[in-house]
Order: sequence, then C-alpha cells, then structure tokens
Amino acid sequence: MAEFLQRFNVLKFGWRLLKSSHAGAGKQLYISYLSSRSYSNGHNLFGLLFDIDGVLVRGRTPIPAAKQIFRNLVDRKGKYKVPVVFVTNAGNSMRQTKAEQLSHQLEVEVSPDQVMLSHSPLRMFSQYHNMCVLVSGQGPVLEVAYNLGFQNVVTIDMLRDAYPLQDMVDHNRRPKDMVPPSKELPPIEAIILFGEPVRWETNLQLIMDVLLTNGKPGNALTTLQYPHIPVLACNMDLMWVAEAKNPRFGHGMFLVCLESLYKKVTGCELKYEALIGKPSVVTYNYAELLIRQQAESLGWTEPVERLYAIGDNPMADIYGANLYNRYLQSCHRTRALMQLKGGGGGEPQSQPLEDAHEMTCAEMGGVTGVYGGEEPLPMGCSSILVCTGVYSRDQQELPPDPRHTVTEHQIFHGHRDFRFDPNLTQPSFMVQDVKEAVELVFQQEGWPLE
Repeated sequence: MAEFLQRFNVLKFGWRLLKSSHAGAGKQLYISYLSSRSYSNGHNLFGLLFDIDGVLVRGRTPIPAAKQIFRNLVDRKGKYKVPVVFVTNAGNSMRQTKAEQLSHQLEVEVSPDQVMLSHSPLRMFSQYHNMCVLVSGQGPVLEVAYNLGFQNVVTIDMLRDAYPLQDMVDHNRRPKDMVPPSKELPPIEAIILFGEPVRWETNLQLIMDVLLTNGKPGNALTTLQYPHIPVLACNMDLMWVAEAKNPRFGHGMFLVCLESLYKKVTGCELKYEALIGKPSVVTYNYAELLIRQQAESLGWTEPVERLYAIGDNPMADIYGANLYNRYLQSCHRTRALMQLKGGGGGEPQSQPLEDAHEMTCAEMGGVTGVYGGEEPLPMGCSSILVCTGVYSRDQQELPPDPRHTVTEHQIFHGHRDFRFDPNLTQPSFMVQDVKEAVELVFQQEGWPLE
C-alpha cells in the first residue's frame, strides 16, 4: 500500500495549460513527444474502464451483451487480453463482494484489484483517518470505513442509539417507555457520506444535528459555527438504472436534500472538502493507477497509451471521462513546457499558468497539488456512451449542436459544485451496448478480439 500511495501522490500535479506566449513552442514539443512514443509489439496499448450499472447489469440481471463480449475479452485460461478496471459509483459493499458478484454475473474471473468503488480514493485522504468521523450510507459502512483507513468511526445507528430523542419523524420508532440517559460520544470531527441511506429522514436529521452543533449533537444549538466541520461525499449520481423501467434516485439526490436543508436552516451553503466518484478527476487518476497494476500483471513493460471509459450516464461517465481527458492533455502540455524550460528533470515547478478551462477544486475531487514526477501517463481518455442504462437512444437523441447536452431536456443533472460544460457531455463515441463498445475499441486500436 505504501508504494501505491507513493504512486498516487506522483499524480497530484499542476494541470493548467500553457501561457499563450509559450503555446506555439510548447505545442511543437508536445507533438514531438507524442510521436516519439512507440511500442515493441507494434500495437498501441490501451485499457478499459467499465461502469457497471446500466452497462454490464441492470440491478442483479446481467445485460446479455456484456456476458457475450467478456467471453472474448479473456483467453482460454481466463486471462484478460488488456487491462480492465470496473469503475462504479456504487459504494454500499466491499471490493471483494463486488468482485464476486461480477464474476458470477459475467462468468469470468474478476479480482478485487480490478474493482473501484466510489469511496476507494478515500484511502488517499489520510489527513482524516485519525479523526472521529460520522459515516452515512447502507451496507457494511463500519467495515468499509475501517478498510479505507479510518480509525475512529461513528455510524448513524450508533448516533441514534446514543441520543434516542434525536430521531423523531417516525412515530413508531420514538421511545415508548422511560428514555435512557444519553451516551457520551467523542466530538465528531468530519462527516463521510458513502452513499444513499435507507432511512433518509433519520440520516438527514442526525447529520444536520452534527453540522449545526459543530460535531456535538447532544448539545443545544447556540451560535452557528461556519464553516462547518469537514464533509466528504462519495457518489454524486442524481439517478441510476436498475430493473425498473425508469431511473431511480441516487446519492446525488440525497445530497440535494442535505444541501437544501442546510441552506434553508442556516442561510449558508453546505461546503464539501471532497466530492469523490465519477465525474471527479481524482477518481480517474485512481482508476488509471489500477489500470497500470493490471498492465503489469499482464506482463506489459510499455506504458498504456489510451484509456476508454464505457458508461451509460452522460453526467457521470461521459462528463468524467472527458474532464479527465482534458486534464491529461493539460498535464502533458505542462510537462512539455517544463522540458522546454529545462525543468523536466529538476524539482517540481509551480507557476501560475492560464487555462481557459480551469477546473474547480470540486471537479478535481478535493485533491490539489503540483505535478512532480516522471511517471508516464496515458495520452488521452475516450468516452463511449451506451444506450442500455440512464441514456436511452429510444427516448433521446444527441443534439446536432455541440453546445447542447445529451441530458434529458438539456437539464443539468450534475452536482451543484460542478460547472455545466455541455461539451463535456458529448461522448467520443455512442453505441447501443457494451458489446458494440468493446468491438469498436479493438477495431480503433487494430487489435484482434476473437
């Protein structure tokens, strides 16, 4: 894990574009750098990032095209032909559990090292690991939190048990007899939102109590302390697709409720220290590291040239892949400029560079830093939209004007803190299903699939 953390930190770099005064020279060096990358096997090397819900499965039911194509993605010994990582915004399970489910559903072996859940990058947020954190979600949230590195964890159920008079919406759950005295819990120093909970009213009420009391929900409200204690949220999906004919509420909808409640009660905006999961850049950085690990396990000695991200949600999968592609382009141009200035082999450099598409801290996922390593990165990330999930070709068509978005009725379904850039919702390719997507990629790269 220490080596993995070190490799992740290498990717916390400055991503902004060149100053206009250096753009010409930097562009030429960048082109030269691209043309110099060749591989001994005669093929460009690529990796695949698969969303799960709406791409490979709908609820517990595998999409037939997914089972068909995964038979071709492995050889007779079950070894993958190219690096494959499953990147999902789900976060209500452990990686091992999700890997076992996928192995059964796709009828190929999936290892936990190939699975990335929405909360996986929280391993890198070590500054919060020793804090007393309140976790919200469903499933084995306590086990998940400990597995990610958090040492002092309080769940919503533990909070409700300590303060039985706090949860009063459901009359049937109110204390019937003499109320036991409250239990003392340590002050909560941060809130981690893993995913949508089961009882929204309970979680919303108790999270608001923690925010309004500065982490001491047993205390009476006094003066509002703002900014509030840190909040880190995973999975911003407004909706997702299961067996139902129409999309269902996702954790993004729960976040909308929490943000609205906090604003209504305090008059202030709820702030996030980190927003993790697609479409944040930190999620794709983490996924790229997993792709490298898979490439190494396949015996590849050359760097992965390109990533292909296959998804069904324009505002999560497509927006995120395109945002990461923009990030990669910016970082390669920045590296080219550093080489041009003689700084390629020296100490990390930080300088104010202009960028017409400057990313917000939210879009970065809460990670900031300056590029400081020579690890090879993919030259780009292409987005592929399938029509078996949130996006349906039968109900929607890609508008001919690129200034418009593929989201339904041109309504912005992304998170409040992400800018609405319609260009980023336009996929590099659109196909019917994941089988067509994989076949397209192998054809693009000139690789045999059979």
